[in-house]
Amino acid sequence: MKLGAFSISLSVKDLQASKAFYEKLGFSEFGGDMEKNYLIMKNGNTLIGLFHGMFENNILTFNPGWDENANTLENFDDVREIQKDLKGKGVDLETEADESSSGPASFVVIDPDGNAILVDQHI
Repeated sequence: MKLGAFSISLSVKDLQASKAFYEKLGFSEFGGDMEKNYLIMKNGNTLIGLFHGMFENNILTFNPGWDENANTLENFDDVREIQKDLKGKGVDLETEADESSSGPASFVVIDPDGNAILVDQHI
């Protein structure tokens, strides 16, 4: 199962303060929009999303079809196929992608410790 690029999405109290903190750790702005209350920060192959007021808890995020630079991968497992595989293994889904659709879609699973895992395909 190819889950794609990995990042952690952090729910932050102060976007500017979080940006400044992660810049001290060597991260630089890679994407997002301060005006829209989110930034994507990058350090080497490591991605951290900073989100203000969008969700309550931190989320582990996988992006099928993308590498860590948001470049489209030639070969990848579609989000709906990943979802079918997990459902077949008895994994409960918090939200589901429409399996009759194609292109961008997402689903969420919760791990045994209550951590949300978002599988979010953009292509």
